[in-house]
Amino acid sequence: MTRGIDHLVVAVRDLDRAAAAYEANGFTLTPRARHPWGTENRLVQLDGAFIELLTVPAGVDIAAPGKGSFSFGGFNRDFLSRHEGASMLVLDSVDPVSDRAGFAAAGLKVFEPFGFEREAIGPDGQVRKVGFDLTFTADPDAPTLGFFTCRNRYPENFWKPEYQTHGNGAQSLAEVILVAGDPADHHVFLEAFTGVRELRATSLGIECKTARGLISILSPVAYEGLYGLSAGPRAALPRIAALRLTGGSVPARRIVPAAGNFGLDLILDPSAAAG
Repeated sequence: MTRGIDHLVVAVRDLDRAAAAYEANGFTLTPRARHPWGTENRLVQLDGAFIELLTVPAGVDIAAPGKGSFSFGGFNRDFLSRHEGASMLVLDSVDPVSDRAGFAAAGLKVFEPFGFEREAIGPDGQVRKVGFDLTFTADPDAPTLGFFTCRNRYPENFWKPEYQTHGNGAQSLAEVILVAGDPADHHVFLEAFTGVRELRATSLGIECKTARGLISILSPVAYEGLYGLSAGPRAALPRIAALRLTGGSVPARRIVPAAGNFGLDLILDPSAAAG
């Protein structure tokens, strides 16, 4: 079974500042919410996928992972000790048990099952219950990035048209773009993680067409040539470098970070989007 892109975790040090930057670029965000273990987030909901702006508030006591368990809070705390930016790539799930068994059968690292519930405020001001089952795995060649699948227990309480309507016209998360010193190093992991058995190798890197959206892993030269942005220090690779959003109502043009617009075929500098 193939999986599609569910969401991208973008770890930020100041959630209010990051949310303001996204709102200034035309995004609608959900209200601030708190996980049971202390991390806090605001979301950009799109058509079936979302961007999660996530922070670890000062003073929060994040529990250390136990034997065989994965600490979501600890992972993002450690990520933020190095830099801000996209820390985790998440795929959708309909069967966490099957996901975990499939990862194990493919030789990927697996962790104890993990699920949680929290309250969410809807656009009507009503508080509703949302819940998720997370199945973590890991790419041994990308130890600073997180990977898991996510089953949404109460999608009817989570997805709201009011939160999916953005002033900049953004509608879909069409592509997640990683940069790696050698994209081929991640071929086997990406196949097992997504369930896609026919990845496309190109002169730029590798492409994986998932059930929802494209995952691309580019070489530093290819990334810099395509987007005109630095791939960053080679020692910091691999990293989740960019995402591509599509929408139908914004004209195509290239912008600089201060331009205050974002939409179809625009390039927004990482400094304007929390990394």
